Amino acid sequence: MSSNIRVVRICEFCSKEFIAKTSVTKCCGDNCAKRAYKARKTQEKLSKSELSPKVRVENLVTKYDPSLNFKEFLNVEEAAQLLGTSRSTVFRLMKSGEIKRVKLRGRTIIFRSEINRLLGV
Repeated sequence: MSSNIRVVRICEFCSKEFIAKTSVTKCCGDNCAKRAYKARKTQEKLSKSELSPKVRVENLVTKYDPSLNFKEFLNVEEAAQLLGTSRSTVFRLMKSGEIKRVKLRGRTIIFRSEINRLLGV
């Protein structure tokens, strides 16, 4: 069943006048409908980001753990904390041979003496 409804409307996206064939049509064509949808989704994301709490940089930086001073064997994260660098920097140092490491059942173990040697302590 089709209807013979013809309503003159103004496109919500481009503001041009068009003849709508249904009572729910809001845009003059497919391109305007797609662009209006994308603009609506972008606006939803922007409003959602304004409502979400801001992430503080302090929370992203890992705090130094004093118990690392007494550990003889370190994993990559702990070595990065001691050096004050990122994990990727520690991996880069291992790849270049500046830090020697041991692989133990898939885990990377770094000796504390290697970190001390690198720092010149």
